[in-house]
Amino acid sequence: MKTLKIFGLLAFVALASSFTYNALSGPPGYAIGDKATDFELKNVDGKMVSLSDYADAKGYLVIFTCNSCPYSVAYEDRIIALDQKYKPKGVPVIAINPNNPAVQPSDSYKKMQERAEAKGFPFPYLLDEGQEIFPQYGATRTPHVFLLEKTGGGNIVRYIGTIDDNSSNAGAVEEKYVENAVDAMLQGAEIEVKTTRAIGCSIKV
Repeated sequence: MKTLKIFGLLAFVALASSFTYNALSGPPGYAIGDKATDFELKNVDGKMVSLSDYADAKGYLVIFTCNSCPYSVAYEDRIIALDQKYKPKGVPVIAINPNNPAVQPSDSYKKMQERAEAKGFPFPYLLDEGQEIFPQYGATRTPHVFLLEKTGGGNIVRYIGTIDDNSSNAGAVEEKYVENAVDAMLQGAEIEVKTTRAIGCSIKV
């Protein structure tokens, strides 16, 4: 009987460990040079949005962000500025909320609509309904940036990571990782810093 209890306990631990691994680590996502697949997600205006909708784009700043994370809120104005700077150059921001609203009610679709209107987001703010897209990209935090270059061979990942080196104070930023990466990509130059560690809140599953 004691042996059976021990066996059962070990089986439970193994199952729990497997669940934890699958739920928290998930697939590895994209690496630099990978081709990112397109998606079709609902925008706050009710329309479905895909990367392919941007026929004249040279690339995309796919940014996983949300309403509830203080880091995301701190970066909102900088994300707006990125879109205003680079959309005219062919690299628009595509913001995606990856959080499960059942776990984080502040990130519900209705709350997304309210936040987008209050801040005047000039970019699409999409809901990753069913949480199918963020694992493909390998996003782990909000905000988490993926710079894609549109090429004849698909949308190629050129930069992954954080926006800059100061999440708390925009005025004290010294390294603008995303801007440097986009500028280099548009110039056809080598991106010096291709990956950084995303700083923010964990994605709520």
